[in-house]
Amino acid sequence: MRSRQEAIDYCLSLSHAYEDQPFRDKNWTVIRHQDNNKVFAWIFEKDHLIWINVKCEPGMLEFLRQAYTAVVPAFHLNKNHWNSIILDGTVPEEEIHDMIKQSYHLTKTSSRG
Repeated sequence: MRSRQEAIDYCLSLSHAYEDQPFRDKNWTVIRHQDNNKVFAWIFEKDHLIWINVKCEPGMLEFLRQAYTAVVPAFHLNKNHWNSIILDGTVPEEEIHDMIKQSYHLTKTSSRG
């Protein structure tokens, strides 16, 4: 996964997800749950690469940051709950999918961001 559209398409493949562009800055695309409108993926371009912010369980945040140099504390979000995945080709696609799915599940019932 390297492109914005690939990231959006994968996120939209999850049940009851929809795409939104809530900001004046068209660089930002968010993917939300239809039932609670919570965002589970923030997709944007930074430094000529596509980034995806995803929510993560606290115990996994640091593990993923250490395992992959392209997983960093989230850009513009709470770094205690969110990671950024930089789509530079170094994180296996299956791992990206797992991180997006985890964010999807954590935000589906979560009442806090």
